Amino acid sequence: QVQLVESGGGLVQAGGSLRLSCAASGSIFSVNAMGWYRQAPGMQRELVARISSGGGTNYGDSAKGRFTISRDNAKNTVYLQMNSLKPEDTAVYYCYAAASALPTLGPQGYWGQGTQVTVSS
Repeated sequence: QVQLVESGGGLVQAGGSLRLSCAASGSIFSVNAMGWYRQAPGMQRELVARISSGGGTNYGDSAKGRFTISRDNAKNTVYLQMNSLKPEDTAVYYCYAAASALPTLGPQGYWGQGTQVTVSS
């Protein structure tokens, strides 16, 4: 089993910055793609950013130019640097990882418990 533990959420004023972290632990053979999604009240969960094991990235439209995703493969950890935050960025941010517990198993998707980000105007 793989666990994802997020940290770094909180309350920030508009224009400020936050850095989210998510560490994967447990029975891990390999971690493929990792990423961040978010869900605001009454809204569907949406992609914020995703990064492959090789470092390739893609971003949701709302994150382009303001957020940067990175990862440390040695630590099985993914980061999300969020700058120029806006009130509309307020949401619960969820970490995602596609990971394999055994070399004979294909990757499965895992989710963190979510961390609240609130941006005040």
